[in-house]
Amino acid sequence: MSPTARLTWLCALLLGASILFSSLPLLGIALPNLLHSLLIALVVACLLVAAGDAWLGWQQPSPQISRELPGQLPLGRDSKITLTLHHSYSRSTPISLHDHLPEPLTCGDFPLAASLEPGRFTRVSYSAQALRRGACSFSTCELRLPSPLGLWQIRRLLPLAGHSKIYPDFARLYNSELTSQELWLGQLGVRQRPRRGLGLDFHQLREYRESDTLRQIDWKATARKRSLIAREYQDERDQQIIFMLDCGRKMRSQDGEFSHFDHTLNALLLLSHVALRQGDAVGLHTFASDTPRFIAPAKGQGQIMQLMNAVYDLEPSLQPADYLAASEQLLVRQKRRALVIVLSNLRDESNDELLPTLRRLSRRHRVLVASLREAALDDSLHSPLGTYEQSLDYCGAVSYRQSRELLHRQLQLQEVNLLDVRPQHLGPQLISQYLAMKRAGAL
Repeated sequence: MSPTARLTWLCALLLGASILFSSLPLLGIALPNLLHSLLIALVVACLLVAAGDAWLGWQQPSPQISRELPGQLPLGRDSKITLTLHHSYSRSTPISLHDHLPEPLTCGDFPLAASLEPGRFTRVSYSAQALRRGACSFSTCELRLPSPLGLWQIRRLLPLAGHSKIYPDFARLYNSELTSQELWLGQLGVRQRPRRGLGLDFHQLREYRESDTLRQIDWKATARKRSLIAREYQDERDQQIIFMLDCGRKMRSQDGEFSHFDHTLNALLLLSHVALRQGDAVGLHTFASDTPRFIAPAKGQGQIMQLMNAVYDLEPSLQPADYLAASEQLLVRQKRRALVIVLSNLRDESNDELLPTLRRLSRRHRVLVASLREAALDDSLHSPLGTYEQSLDYCGAVSYRQSRELLHRQLQLQEVNLLDVRPQHLGPQLISQYLAMKRAGAL
């Protein structure tokens, strides 16, 4: 319980009156004893009124409150949470609310102001942003109610349990359902290259068009129909994609609010969504993790939820990435040829182990390596040099970049597809490379 501004002003007036009445005799101004008695009676009456108002405030019932909480919250995006209050008050009552958020969530809108109107329920909404993936649990909601005379604010802590899960940023996946895939990919920044050649799967026969090539003419159907009939092809749809996700210590690097690992999960889900809409199967294999996980490739949009449930609580460990052991496990589990996408942060210390690992993987699968590049590396190479320390940082960045480029050239010599991108651009770059490989029949 805390005093309101109304009670504070009342106390200030009584204090000022008391000081004034006490000071007048010192100035030689005599006051009747009746005034002193009236002042004392006024002070006692105010104390009794304040005490009675506080007692009545404690006795008034608390509103019943419920929380409408999304079962899934996207990382780094605002999510709407609604509080609904039911009450039996007979007069309009202004209140303030403060929902006690779990640690991964943050909100700058508290306290929330609302008014409880007689015979009506009240709804108050606010936006919360998730800063870390994983499960989160709500426990308490705090209310501040005015006493009947408005002299006190009564603080009530109401137990209000709630549970939700914070997933990687899936909001863009659901936005894609509202637009065509081409428009959505353009909004993501995906560059779709012109198609070369034809797809590999036969789709249907149709009448010949001027833009068709001679290779597309079906001469037997043309002879039967006595008009030019062309074959129409489509991209292969029954292909499999396996993500090899590095959950080791190199993925703990931070760029902005989120780690490389969080950016990688967002890109993984984006590409999975595109591949599933293309009719391909998507799976997952993690390594260098405290809790290794494997999801066999499967089709259908339901696979997105399988992937989300598998990665929403994953955190990068302190273990080094063992590429050789991870590839051996994958080769045992994945017999059918697939596109294996290695998501990691390749550095010079990965050279001795990575090259033979990718060579072995490439014998059975098509391999695409996505290596994350730290923003600090680019910033160091383009920052002005004004001090000795800045010069040392520049030389270290140049040496580090040269070692990375050497590793990348060695991978390219082994005909391994490679992407060297900053984490923020990983999703569009991965999708562009996937679509390019698919349309070229390179999967």
